[in-house]
Amino acid sequence: MGEQRRPGHVEADSVRVTNPGGKGAYVLTCDHASNFLPPEYGTLGLPESELGRHIAWDPGALPVARRMAEMLDAVLIETCLSRLVLDCNRALDAPGLIPTVSETTRIPGNAALSAAEREARIARCWRPFHEVVDSVIRDRLAAGLETRLVSVHSFTPVYKDVGRPWHVGIIHDDDERLAAPLVAALKRSDGIVVGANEPYSPADGVYFTLEKHARSRGLPCAMIEIRNDEIGDVAGQAAWAGRLAVALAGIGKLAKPAGEAGPA
Repeated sequence: MGEQRRPGHVEADSVRVTNPGGKGAYVLTCDHASNFLPPEYGTLGLPESELGRHIAWDPGALPVARRMAEMLDAVLIETCLSRLVLDCNRALDAPGLIPTVSETTRIPGNAALSAAEREARIARCWRPFHEVVDSVIRDRLAAGLETRLVSVHSFTPVYKDVGRPWHVGIIHDDDERLAAPLVAALKRSDGIVVGANEPYSPADGVYFTLEKHARSRGLPCAMIEIRNDEIGDVAGQAAWAGRLAVALAGIGKLAKPAGEAGPA
């Protein structure tokens, strides 16, 4: 399955599209795919050891998303820069867009940014990612292709000293066309603890990409959060990709959400 980098210097190192010609029903995003910091940002004042932690990216999410894309013939759109530079899954006015503190870790290189520095990061990270997602979806709808948007993330087993029992969480708002059958399918797997709107929910501000590109068009969508100790190696990544791809492929024809006229 080929990879495509969009033309232009900024987009080339900010976002990557894999399998752009995918004919499956799903478009996948991996909003926190990379912990890469461009040289001009140094380490943002952090020790190198911090850059491997969850504060910099979603460990394991990208390999899972790539395997899922192969199995589903899905388009995959991934960020190529660390969310420490800018979190593409946040609104432009969100406090966590350019985090000064992540979990309990202060990010010195993000403190006291000027308006120009902030705008430069938005132009480098946020706009290319969202322009590509928008373009992919617009082109698919114009071609008459069914389109369901799913974002793939990972979460930590412990957050601020509180353990998280879920192996996977499915995040959704009041449109449960994808989420309800996905939760039901995953709950049929022995030994899997499934969270519905756990460990996050849209109220936490984590649903932005899906709200912007799917909910605004009436498209079915859901966010998948996998606990990162489950996908720390190739075997775990393959197992979860297979489990999720089978569950998504098993979701049949979907009705339009009540009160919405957008495409199903």
